[in-house]
Amino acid sequence: MKVIPYGERVLIKREAVETKTAGGIILQTESQERPVQGLVKGVGAGVEGISVGDTVIFGKYASGASVDVEGETLEVIDTSEVKAVIR
Repeated sequence: MKVIPYGERVLIKREAVETKTAGGIILQTESQERPVQGLVKGVGAGVEGISVGDTVIFGKYASGASVDVEGETLEVIDTSEVKAVIR
């Protein structure tokens, strides 16, 4: 299945959630923070400056539709939520 975001949106795979602290303490699910960085898997037609394969930083509370594609959970996030591109 191929998913292409519509308009000014990007399809992102969030980084893995940290389950341990630097000291080795295992975090409960409620204590784990959602990553604010992810890999761009798709871009909409209206997106400029962001390409597939870029790593982006987005807002802590950025929300979008989640979709499962070939065993990966991806999120469709509006480009206004993207704060920086890491190349």
